[in-house]
Amino acid sequence: MSNERFAIIGAGHFGSSIAIALSQSGAEVLVIDSDINVIQDISDDVAYAVCIDATNKKALIAENIQDFDVVVVAIGNDFVKRLLCTANLMDLNVKRIICRTMGKNQRIILEKMGVTEFLSPEDEIGTLFAERLLNPSVVSYLQLPDGYRIAEIIAPQRLIGMTIADLNLRDAYRLSLITIRRNFADSPTPTQSNATGHTLGVPDTSTVIEEKDCFVIFGLTRDIENFIKKNQ
Repeated sequence: MSNERFAIIGAGHFGSSIAIALSQSGAEVLVIDSDINVIQDISDDVAYAVCIDATNKKALIAENIQDFDVVVVAIGNDFVKRLLCTANLMDLNVKRIICRTMGKNQRIILEKMGVTEFLSPEDEIGTLFAERLLNPSVVSYLQLPDGYRIAEIIAPQRLIGMTIADLNLRDAYRLSLITIRRNFADSPTPTQSNATGHTLGVPDTSTVIEEKDCFVIFGLTRDIENFIKKNQ
């Protein structure tokens, strides 16, 4: 359970998803939006939900926004409103501000203001979708610095029935297996976000690969792509 306190400003689909996920993890979450209907919809899912104008500094002060550990500015299409809100948070010396961006120009402007952390859901979703078009076996991935990534990959059909030891991932492909996500026999396909199942923890070398398994692996992007290509 996190001891940090989070404020999410902008409770559209993106902001609401962040707020609910944080709340379900045990964090204390405040949601702010100017639409009372949106606030009513999410009020039962988070600790606090208030309807105020986040461009109004006095309104933010009234909610003690400066006392929160992290404030996420998730306001959607209204960039001017997002800028004004962010400026208010910076004036109030909020400890950590994470701001949504939609395109390179918006990011440049926010960087000039002094913002250092960003969320770009549209860019990230577009990049992931392009990756899945090119490599349908890639369910998701996290890009890391220096060319490394953590990727969730559907186990190639030709590997079903083999053990982890048989794969020899480290020596043959320079990859590390973090875990395996194993779906139940009657669950949806691994590419669906609502797939049910369980994580095997740290699998030992005798673990046998089953139908619908997903590997969570770490390594250089080129080595992951090489593993996929060789086992198609």
